[in-house]
Amino acid sequence: MSLIEKLAAMKAASAAKLAPETVKIMQRASTEVMTSGILDRVIKVGAKAPDFQLQDSGGITVSSATLRQQGPLLLSLYRGVW
Repeated sequence: MSLIEKLAAMKAASAAKLAPETVKIMQRASTEVMTSGILDRVIKVGAKAPDFQLQDSGGITVSSATLRQQGPLLLSLYRGVW
């Protein structure tokens, strides 16, 4: 099974657990995002991200430029499951 097929199966399983009204709201929101033009402005796969600063888990501000001085930097965004 391909990744696209796995994701489609996960989406269908999730939708089956939700009220039809909720699924419609989520579908409408997804369509609004896709047609808004925002996807044309996102950083593309393989592109260099702009420099940024964030707080680490201890509340200390770190910069991407400083971290890159130590070697390649991998940024993982986790949406969460709630």
